[in-house]
Amino acid sequence: MSDIIYRSISQINGPLLFVDDVKNASYNEIVSIILDNGERVKGQVLETRNGVAVVQVFGSTTSMSPKSTGVSFTGSTFKLPVSDDMLGRIFNGFGEPVDNGPKIYSKDKVDITGAAINPYSREEPSEFIETGISTIDGMNTLVMGQKLPIFSGAGLSHNRLATQIAKQAKTLKGGEKFGVVFGAIGITSEEANYFMKQFESSGALSESVIFLNLASDPSMDRIILPRVALTTAEYLAYEKDMNMLVILTDMTNYCEALREISSSREEIPGRRGYPGYMYTDLSTIYERAGKIKGRNGSITQIPILTMPGDDITNPVPDLTGYITEGQITLSRDLSRKDIYPEVDVLLSLSRLMNQGIGSDHTREDHRGLADQLYSSYAKGKDARALSEIVGEEALSVSDKKYLQFAEDFESKYVNQGDTDRSIEETLNLGWDLLSILPKEEMKKVKSAYIPKYGKWEE
Repeated sequence: MSDIIYRSISQINGPLLFVDDVKNASYNEIVSIILDNGERVKGQVLETRNGVAVVQVFGSTTSMSPKSTGVSFTGSTFKLPVSDDMLGRIFNGFGEPVDNGPKIYSKDKVDITGAAINPYSREEPSEFIETGISTIDGMNTLVMGQKLPIFSGAGLSHNRLATQIAKQAKTLKGGEKFGVVFGAIGITSEEANYFMKQFESSGALSESVIFLNLASDPSMDRIILPRVALTTAEYLAYEKDMNMLVILTDMTNYCEALREISSSREEIPGRRGYPGYMYTDLSTIYERAGKIKGRNGSITQIPILTMPGDDITNPVPDLTGYITEGQITLSRDLSRKDIYPEVDVLLSLSRLMNQGIGSDHTREDHRGLADQLYSSYAKGKDARALSEIVGEEALSVSDKKYLQFAEDFESKYVNQGDTDRSIEETLNLGWDLLSILPKEEMKKVKSAYIPKYGKWEE
């Protein structure tokens, strides 16, 4: 650590300190901020120009005075001690234990900024992950190494869905379970208690590493947590050959912290006040998912974000959708019907689905069956909308059957509660529901699969 303590703070603006006359400060360098009472708070250099260092404080700046607060530059970036002893432990956003357990001591200390995976070194994702959720496994399949966000809204069941996926996720090769890194960003104490209870009661905590940042914690701490969580996942995946599932909730809180920093730096705002570089910043988080050639481990990422006002055009879901490989979208209308998980399959998409399904992975009829379910559900929703105008009695016989299919699809396929369905059960249930419709309507599936898997009487 540098012996020089700078007492040349010219301005404190929100979470930022502007330190004058600083020589050789580096971007992302960690600083130690000395308060009047001798207490030290960490910070990080965001920008250095013409001898002025802009320092982001990890904590509150309310008790800091420009005249009496000192700043010491450490000469190093944020490095996290990593070890497989982290499994089963709970940490704050800086990787410090909050479960009354011992500190993590390790010779392996890794820069949390991470390094982008060289595209040439990336292995194409192709291995099916069974989440036990029919709307995901059957129609928006998750593939190992994929980044598949959940687009939700305030009050919907994204937290419940996230913990269910964390408990149930596995591959079909020997039922191999995943290690889980769970990063909670700006959540309430109630939500934190819910997550802890779910992980402990299911036994999933022993194979999980949990990082918690509460809503009562300084918002700047939220910038660090996703990077600390992913650094831990990368170590366990690529050094310990584990398949890691990283769940980050709520990325909207992360973006709000980005907006706060941007405003304090008096940058020209982009859409809805978010910084213009938010796309680039989010990509440094999302693109750390994947598989590397020659390595046994992998990182699959499920970021969760709540759309402000349920607006999917908001910059947070909009930019996330450009970077990631699809999205699972939750529906408030389905939630009002007490359907869980309230996944709107028509607004959801997995761009890597075709690489993880078929005879080599799930079953030969999977693709066609999914397409037929999509098509039939869409027609059923159209029939429902028409019935609200002209009345159900005025519908044709065909429309009434599609309407019945839509009702059964939501109540039996989408609404599965906390049960863990195998991919075989999910596919068979899809064929059961299609039997409501005439066999002649099965235009999306290969004709050879209809007598083999269909439920129609000859």
